[in-house]
Amino acid sequence: MNKENKLIIWFKDIGIEDVPLVGGKNASLGEMIKNLASKGVNIPDGFVITAHAYQKFLQETGLKQFVKKTLTGLNTKNLSDLTRRAKLIRETIKKADFPEDLRIVIVKAYQAFNELYPGTVDVAVRSSATAEDLPGASFAGEHETYLNIRGEQQVLKAVKAAMASLFTDRAISYRVDKGFDHFKVSLSVGVQKMVRSDLHSSGVMFTLDTESGFKDLVLINGSWGLGEMIVQGEVTPDEFFIFKKTLNTAVKPIIIDKKLGEKTRKMIYSTGAGIKRTKIIPTSQKEKRTFVLSDQEILKLAKWAKFIEDHYTKKRGKWTPMDIEWAKDGKTGELYIVQARPETVHAERDFSKIKGYIRKENGVLLVKGASVGSKIATGKVHIILDAKNIKTFKKNEVLVTDMTDPDWEPIMKIASAIVTDKGGRTSHAAIVSRELGIPCIVGTENATRKLKTGQTVTVDTTGSEGYVFAGALKFIVSERDVKKLPKPKTKIMVNIATPDTAFEKSFLPTAGVGLAREEFIIASEIGIHPNALLDFKKLKNKKLIAAINKKTIGYDDKVKFYIDKLAYGIAKIGAAFYPKPVIVRFSDFKTNEYRTLLGGDIYEPHEENPMIGWRGASRYYHPKFAKAFALECKAVKKVRSEMGLDNIIPMIPFCRTSEEGKKVIEVMAKNGLDRKKDKTLKIYVMCEIPANVILAEKFLDVFDGMSIGSNDLTQLTVGIDRDGNELIRSIANEKDESVKTLIREVIQVCKKRKKYIGICGQGPSDYPDFAEFLVKEGIESMSLNSDTVIKTILMISKK
Repeated sequence: MNKENKLIIWFKDIGIEDVPLVGGKNASLGEMIKNLASKGVNIPDGFVITAHAYQKFLQETGLKQFVKKTLTGLNTKNLSDLTRRAKLIRETIKKADFPEDLRIVIVKAYQAFNELYPGTVDVAVRSSATAEDLPGASFAGEHETYLNIRGEQQVLKAVKAAMASLFTDRAISYRVDKGFDHFKVSLSVGVQKMVRSDLHSSGVMFTLDTESGFKDLVLINGSWGLGEMIVQGEVTPDEFFIFKKTLNTAVKPIIIDKKLGEKTRKMIYSTGAGIKRTKIIPTSQKEKRTFVLSDQEILKLAKWAKFIEDHYTKKRGKWTPMDIEWAKDGKTGELYIVQARPETVHAERDFSKIKGYIRKENGVLLVKGASVGSKIATGKVHIILDAKNIKTFKKNEVLVTDMTDPDWEPIMKIASAIVTDKGGRTSHAAIVSRELGIPCIVGTENATRKLKTGQTVTVDTTGSEGYVFAGALKFIVSERDVKKLPKPKTKIMVNIATPDTAFEKSFLPTAGVGLAREEFIIASEIGIHPNALLDFKKLKNKKLIAAINKKTIGYDDKVKFYIDKLAYGIAKIGAAFYPKPVIVRFSDFKTNEYRTLLGGDIYEPHEENPMIGWRGASRYYHPKFAKAFALECKAVKKVRSEMGLDNIIPMIPFCRTSEEGKKVIEVMAKNGLDRKKDKTLKIYVMCEIPANVILAEKFLDVFDGMSIGSNDLTQLTVGIDRDGNELIRSIANEKDESVKTLIREVIQVCKKRKKYIGICGQGPSDYPDFAEFLVKEGIESMSLNSDTVIKTILMISKK
């Protein structure tokens, strides 16, 4: 008998070419069993009731004509009518009897299955539509799966219910939206050996970053119990990121991030009647505090994911990212792949296109200030003056406030735009908005008074001045193909603050990262003063102890928490741009900023002017901070040595003297960052104090290169607080001749000494003519804010 005429077929006898017969999910399972089991990928066995069997069932019972008649004249926008018709079809299908020959072959297949496994085998009954899981159209979640099914009668009921699920409300509506004919889509049903993940864990994984589409990553989610909880979005799972480039090489595979999910509930087996034989129960405190997978298991799953992606990419002749479901059997301890399908969001995306924004209308100008991010957005104003009120904020509103700090980041991520009264382009609001790709205007002085909550506005940051206009003005979004951009002689790098934006920014045509700021990782991912973690067992304040315990769930060793979290943040950025250089600046918090961290008020002095106080290099060797700095060194060493990301280059900020530099180098060497032992290690210093320029030769005797911090260098040269006061902001900036003279001099010294010289300050991002000056002077690289990379490349390439 031809395969097409079979009613039942085993997984081992099908492949991806059989989608018209068995649907996407089932064809994929057969494809993996045939081709990847030999590589150690575990896939539970099973059989398929084919699409031919489904059509036979509908045809011989008269159901096909009934369905057609019932759906005639349907308007899917009439939700009550859609629900009524869909329910009628499903209930009628469930009540119909299978043709006798079909019933017999299903029962015999299940009996044969039982012979493979002693006792009455429990199975998963999964629907698999013949048009699903195709790139560009995913039917994932549109049809039903039934778990923990046992016995012949239960299997028959579950198969019929799965077939009926082709006509759920959402499945009918989805087919209409996607232009699929209801009767050209068939449904096959897979009957697969259950993995006892109810006794352990399960989850999903993707062979790319689901947000940005970054290709060199495997993302794994996992929670306790059966996997439906993650698929349905019912729990916050554990999350693991693995750098894909290390999975099929001699280099040690690396995990670049681990996040503990709350995992408050889990789905397990139930002894209830019918085919819904599962129940949801709360998880224990231990389960909430424990990762569902060991590092070894994480890497095993990641390798399997890479095998699966490689196989499908070769089969289809183009990159095919995969969406995969996994499960761990609590009885045997074995891991399994229970489903795999092509990922459909990013699969067809052209990653070479970069967006640009052009406003097409003029409107009533309400407020203006310094522009951050070259974008346009509209939305309703929401004024919030205290972080304790952020819960009232809604997605896509325009956040208007006095100023922001790390407490505001949860809503900054969902804002359509941000407008502040205070701050400059190096303020918290500016840097975070830039990294998130959200348009922001800072230093307006009066936005919280001029604007009103609820009014619709347009925020335009495409120029050096940012404008807020009344109403929703028309604008267009253009795209530029980065493949067609010219290649300038000066290396263009990018500034990265938050690791979560690194994958998206990696698509920019840059030579790497000129500045990655540790303090942003510490503020967002850790939030605790390092000394409070070092002294945790000595702490007396019960509220502080409780707050730290809450932030460090899953870590009994509080110091390890700090090192791991910092290392994971650095590793994300390093992996996103690997093998391009990534310059990581050690923490440059000022004392007032350190005080905002949990426990910070215990350890930090009050300073009249923290900007020129106890910051940067002066902290690293000081007895009151040296042990904390050692943790930063260990984090960088972990990334470079254990993870193999040797593209990470550490950089020392605010180093006042060359003697101070030598002390820091000694501390670094004692904590594993020793250039004598690691010949690939380079250490740079920020050039942001006039002394760094005047005594550049001495600093270059200590360090391997310099990166100009034009914000602080300007501040300390012309005497204007960089965060400061709008009243004197217009007096001088990076373009002042005194600042340019210092920059010209240090470029010459570095070039003479054949050492690295770049710039990571705000100047070249804000002022095109300043960027031109740097190119003319022969600077090796310019690190820019991501929103100015393209226009700067175009500008300097014309010269």
